[in-house]
Amino acid sequence: MTKLSTVDLAAPSDAPLSVSDQMVARRVFALAAEGLRSLIAGLEGTLGDRLVAAVDCLERATGRIIVTGMGKSGHIGRKIAATLASTGAPAFFVHPGEASHGDLGMITRDDVVLALSNSGETHELLDILAYTRRFQIPLVAITRQDASTLGESADVVLPLPNTAEACPNGLAPTTSTTLALALGDALAVALLERRNFSAHDFKTFHPGGALGRKVQRVADLMHSGEAVPLVGPDTSLRAAILEMTSKRFGCTGVIDAEGRLLGIVTDGDLRRHIDNIDRPVADLMTRNPVTIRPQALAAEAVAILNGKAITSLFVLENQKPVGLIHIHDCLRAGVH
Repeated sequence: MTKLSTVDLAAPSDAPLSVSDQMVARRVFALAAEGLRSLIAGLEGTLGDRLVAAVDCLERATGRIIVTGMGKSGHIGRKIAATLASTGAPAFFVHPGEASHGDLGMITRDDVVLALSNSGETHELLDILAYTRRFQIPLVAITRQDASTLGESADVVLPLPNTAEACPNGLAPTTSTTLALALGDALAVALLERRNFSAHDFKTFHPGGALGRKVQRVADLMHSGEAVPLVGPDTSLRAAILEMTSKRFGCTGVIDAEGRLLGIVTDGDLRRHIDNIDRPVADLMTRNPVTIRPQALAAEAVAILNGKAITSLFVLENQKPVGLIHIHDCLRAGVH
């Protein structure tokens, strides 16, 4: 059997080819940047008013935002639908070809349709366009051609600037798809801000993965209630050891009669004061310990724990302990 040779991943020795590749990349980036600058400039004119109208239309929908498009526009549409859905605007993608074969039933009169087509003449979109007009379903279009079938059918048209594609033949969608994606992101973020979509809301839609972990709150991970080790200021160190041992956090909080945190006793304090085991913890505790709020991000707790070289933080509300978070809680949840 002939053994296939491995691919040489080293940099090619032919320098002109490398320089040529870099020139192509520069051209692609420059055209994309030029297109984005055109979009920004357009906000001072027609595009600005139409963008506001489009966001109004999407926000008024009592149903879902139905995103559709064919080919490369469809791929961009799928990403826009995913971004909308993940930021609090219920949305999904409907393939125009499948829509013509039954999936039009997914679109209701409470929905709004966001259709993408660079030319505005995509044949596969015609059935969806006719359906939205028949049942008076709002239609927002992203297209380069106002005077196209899509543009003339839509309630709101977001025009793409007439910039060149990066493809040397001017055929492969490149610059145009970048601009369509940027417009979709602008719509999603504008809706997000109008609805005051918070980091806590974001976590609801991203419970897994790095994004979900980044927005976890201390309150989501902390121990509370009877699990929190607490003693009074007159408690002896001997008795405090029992509380520390039973709760297994290597520390206990010291609270006054109103439940406010006065200090903390740790394993380190125990080792330093082993000869004073019958003295009250008020004489031995560390006063004004580092604490954190329940609504703080768990990542902030990790930063404090690492920075102070400690393992636990008491969680306070109105100066009273409502929980305790341990470094192991954060690590288990994937917060580093």
